Amino acid sequence: MTVRLLDFYADWCGPCDAQDPILKELVADYGDVELEKIDVDADQDTANDYQVQSLPTVVVENDEGVVDRFVGVTQRPDIEEALERAGA
Repeated sequence: MTVRLLDFYADWCGPCDAQDPILKELVADYGDVELEKIDVDADQDTANDYQVQSLPTVVVENDEGVVDRFVGVTQRPDIEEALERAGA
């Protein structure tokens, strides 16, 4: 099963910069997790599909769909718990 972290961000978003190293660390530790960074300014359609209204938004999904979503800077333990539920 594929587990993905979708990171909705913008270059002008300070909290997004704070979220980035947490996500990169998780992806490094969970070798089978894919990280997809989605710039909401460049890809508004995908942001709309996922109903992103605030930044940063992190979505954890697997082949069955969205497992969890986090709005605002989210710490590693919370995302890790969602990754485990997603099958990572």
